[in-house]
Amino acid sequence: MTTESTSVPPSPGPWPSAVQGPVPGLASLAPQRGAPDRLALPPRRRARPRLAAVPLIAADALAVLLAAALLPEPQHEIRLLLMVAACVLVLNGYAGLHRSGALTSVLDELPALAARAGVAWCVAAAVVAAYTPGLAIGPVALCSAYGVHVAAVCLGRGAVQARRRRTARAHPRSALVVGGLAAARRFAAAAAQHPEYGIRPVGIVGARPDGGTPQPAGEPGLPVLTTTEEIHRAVIQNTVRDAVFLTDDSGLLTLFQHYGCTTWRVGGRSRDGAMGDHLWGYACRRVVPLGERRGLTAKRALDVVLAGPALALALPVLLLCALAVRLADGPGVLFRQERVGQNGRLFTLLKFRTLRPADETESATRWSVANDRRMSAVGGFLRRSSLDELPQLWNVLRGDMSLVGPRPERPYFVAQFSRIHAGYADRHRMPVGLTGLAQVHGLRGDTSIEDRCRFDNHYIDHWSLWQDVRILLRTAAGLVRPAGS
Repeated sequence: MTTESTSVPPSPGPWPSAVQGPVPGLASLAPQRGAPDRLALPPRRRARPRLAAVPLIAADALAVLLAAALLPEPQHEIRLLLMVAACVLVLNGYAGLHRSGALTSVLDELPALAARAGVAWCVAAAVVAAYTPGLAIGPVALCSAYGVHVAAVCLGRGAVQARRRRTARAHPRSALVVGGLAAARRFAAAAAQHPEYGIRPVGIVGARPDGGTPQPAGEPGLPVLTTTEEIHRAVIQNTVRDAVFLTDDSGLLTLFQHYGCTTWRVGGRSRDGAMGDHLWGYACRRVVPLGERRGLTAKRALDVVLAGPALALALPVLLLCALAVRLADGPGVLFRQERVGQNGRLFTLLKFRTLRPADETESATRWSVANDRRMSAVGGFLRRSSLDELPQLWNVLRGDMSLVGPRPERPYFVAQFSRIHAGYADRHRMPVGLTGLAQVHGLRGDTSIEDRCRFDNHYIDHWSLWQDVRILLRTAAGLVRPAGS
């Protein structure tokens, strides 16, 4: 944060919800907490059982059965079938190939399907040859089974997807379009003219062209919704199941996901998207809610696996730091401070004390800046080397924090920054972290809050376990040339 770029009001306000950030071009979407016309969110819709995946799973399993039928006796025994089927289903499921919808073409999925089928058959053949040499599958038989498998899975999945397209055309799902009025109307017109994509726009979420005057009765075009009350009413009355975003807005995205709507991002470029991932030429991809993303359990496992040994290995360093603080600055080695974690939950963050605040009010409301005259030489060294952050490994083990995530802040500043910077409250959709994408880009200490907010939300929106590993490696490399915080 820079003091020139951010002015902090004199007193903290209430905790802001994730949908209170201002929306570009959108008027009064979410009234402030405590306002008399504030709309309480309805109960979150429970996800329906994913029965839509059953036909695709059946097509994959049937392809394995047909391919194995070509193998001579006794090579197509039940153990081989189960082994290949299990590999195929696990690999396809992990790759998201059982989520295909009306927009998907089997030709788009063919490379992924063929690659995973090849891995499954090669693994099964290798296991059979290793443990039952008499039943080893020859190269000709293996290639024939693989070819039949790929052909059968294309035919089966093609039939499933064709049926879904027919169903989508006959029974399109109601959708709201979020974005600028002109662009939203063009997209809605294209979707209405091509019902094969299964989306029927029933309203637009955006600013009215005249600044707020309701659309006159009888005026052609879709209604324009600008308040949470109108969105709430439209979702219920029209049984809205999809929200199509032509612009980035994490607050509205969270709101529609809370309603249980499938959220889509239209426009922009996708480096890894398939050619078929479009809606009449509009690039289209599903935005998966954070709670549904694969790997979040692995993220917590990574925290425990790394933080536990790190805390044990760092014990001598922790003892030396504690001794240095005690000798230089007196009693009170650890500094405890209330911070805001995931979903606004408060927790007590641990650090080595680098200076002694005048009182609790200063500790909670004063922005720490570099070169404070009260900071001793030991405190300055701990900050520059980031050794003062080491006790937070205990916060990671407790589950208060993660190794990687947005840096936690005090409630006072969270309330202020949430009102000043659009999207700041959205940083709390994910566990806060010891380091993060903003920090490895040099945004530490007295740097721009707006820049940090942008980096943190980008990290959350594009999270993957590999990104966490990359950030940890960059953080470790940065310790060689510390810049402090």
